[in-house]
Amino acid sequence: MTRLGRWLALDRQRGSLFLWVPVCLGCGIGLYFLLPVEPDRRDWLLLAGAIGAGAVALAAGLWHWPLFGGLLLVGIGVGLAGLRTDMVAGPTLDFRYYGAVQGRIVTIDRSASEKTRLTLDRVVLERTDPARVPLRVRVSLHGAQDWIDPKPGQTVILTAHLSAPEGPVEPGGFDFRRMAWFDRIGAVGYTRTPALLIADAPDGQIVARLRTRIGAYIRATLPGETGAVATALTTGDRSYIGAVTMETLRASNLAHLLAISGLHMGLLTGVVFGALRLVLVAVPRVALRWPTKSLAAVGALAAAAFYLALSGGNVATQRAFVMVAVMLTAILLGRRAVTLRAVAVAAVIVLCLRPEALTEPGFQMSFAATTALVAVFRWLRGIPGLPRRGILGWIVALIISSAVAGAATAPFSAAHFNQIAQYGLLANLLSVPVMGVLVMPAAVLSAVLAPIGGAWIGLWLMAIGIDWILGVAHWVAGLGGAVIAVPAPGPAALPLLAVGGLMVMAWNGVGRWVGVIPLAAAAGLWMVHDRPALLIDPGGSLVGIMGPEGRVLSKPRGAGFAARVWLENDGDSADQPTAAARQGWVDNTFAFAGQTVHHVYGRGWEARARAMCTEQTIVVTTGDLAGTGPCLMFDETTLARTGAVAISRQHSGIRIKTAIGEASRRPWTGYKSPDQAIRGEEVGDRIAAAMP
Repeated sequence: MTRLGRWLALDRQRGSLFLWVPVCLGCGIGLYFLLPVEPDRRDWLLLAGAIGAGAVALAAGLWHWPLFGGLLLVGIGVGLAGLRTDMVAGPTLDFRYYGAVQGRIVTIDRSASEKTRLTLDRVVLERTDPARVPLRVRVSLHGAQDWIDPKPGQTVILTAHLSAPEGPVEPGGFDFRRMAWFDRIGAVGYTRTPALLIADAPDGQIVARLRTRIGAYIRATLPGETGAVATALTTGDRSYIGAVTMETLRASNLAHLLAISGLHMGLLTGVVFGALRLVLVAVPRVALRWPTKSLAAVGALAAAAFYLALSGGNVATQRAFVMVAVMLTAILLGRRAVTLRAVAVAAVIVLCLRPEALTEPGFQMSFAATTALVAVFRWLRGIPGLPRRGILGWIVALIISSAVAGAATAPFSAAHFNQIAQYGLLANLLSVPVMGVLVMPAAVLSAVLAPIGGAWIGLWLMAIGIDWILGVAHWVAGLGGAVIAVPAPGPAALPLLAVGGLMVMAWNGVGRWVGVIPLAAAAGLWMVHDRPALLIDPGGSLVGIMGPEGRVLSKPRGAGFAARVWLENDGDSADQPTAAARQGWVDNTFAFAGQTVHHVYGRGWEARARAMCTEQTIVVTTGDLAGTGPCLMFDETTLARTGAVAISRQHSGIRIKTAIGEASRRPWTGYKSPDQAIRGEEVGDRIAAAMP
């Protein structure tokens, strides 16, 4: 143990133990989200007692700080996540609703089908008990919607179809219900009738009105996609950007330039800080009597706060503001701004305020990039002869930062979005400097000149940079093999990757290379993770079976979201019509693992389904059949109790998983009593027992 302690350099970790505070908090938060059942009041009281006793023991010196302090932080992380879950709790619609919906517009965005989508609060549902009405609903606007120009703060009424947020489209997959729970969205749906304005935004919503006016002015001055991108960069409203442009930016790994996150907040505050300090230093009386560096930091912090409010204050922007605020505060206190400790402080604040952020790709990618950049440039400070000043030093720093940030975020991007932009480094090298040198300074210039009517000058300069970035995106996306599809990893891959990466970057001494072990384990688990051979969507309207060319879908249209998710998780870049045209399905029938799978839908479905329900067959249908017969029947009633179904081949036969059987009994899943989840598990067991 003594040798191991020396090799791990435990005595050298004293000064960097704080770096592991957010790691321990994150472990506790992750543990909370892995629990199969929501803790009850007794469990929370026991946890609170254990935390209190542990804190007293640590304060009295009875426990060793590094080990037991870490365990205490894990417990605090569990408690923070549970507290946040209770704070955002609200009703979830437990029935299908069709009727009038009234509410105030909170946010406006676009759905995957390019439809305008409104998130409403202060919701009123016709003939519905207020106690059952969700705190927020999200509605997609279909059909002609020319009656109003939606703006945040307006009160609208529309006739909509609403239902509870849907569960995963495959067992163990992404559960939209959890994300909706923490966004306080208790129902989602759509309307095909016009949305009507009841009341305009109140006069008190100055920031919302300012956002709307700025966005309208930018789009009037810079038409087309250039104006849409400029609006996104200044106000955070991406709803005007076309689907083709978004796909091009994703394929070139430049979509992150649209999200107002750490890059934009850092560039903005850097420009403001540098400009203010230059102006203050230029006045000798001020430069000799006042702390110009601190004054510039205060001004940059005020600019960052204004940018946060103007952009709508989404989660990514809040996280970026916290990171920038921590670093500017370090400048005010006379400390080094860019350190791993500053990154750790920002992570602790974000996790305390929004524990659920740990599971989101934005949090994972932004802190992975920031941590890697700080660690790498700290290591590079000890390398002699490396250019650090002038144009050459700037070019070297740009190349290194782009490569490091791309490498740090690539695994998380691949895991969440199932693709890697092969030429992303090239696109970022050609675009990020333009963003920093031209686009963001021009945005600041436009804001400064706006009171005297000169905003158009900044926007004109901004347009030059945006057009360059869009041109780079189109060129890179058009290169052969620009996008590589990647299959989804197993559930343990990303946690192992994070632990290994943090060990390598934050541990002092040779012991950091222990982190290579979990990194290798994550890569190995990712490569050997198998995808289910057969998938059935929760409504029974789509079946996908793995064939020699990839997954073969039973229909070229319908259940498009499930089809897209299945193919993306397979690492398959094909679209639904292409996947449906592959060989395998013949007259809605597929031979699978010694069984015959029938997907029955359309006119005369009931008679055909009953005729096909024989031994050694699997029948999937959207209808409801009383009694299953000798076949394995997935009809409306069965799927309502199982959710999505996944069937995998095994040496002894097949293994069946159901979404409800895999789900935990948590507030966001809707399984409020143990019996509901047990029935779902029993359905899965009964199905498995019925198979040979």
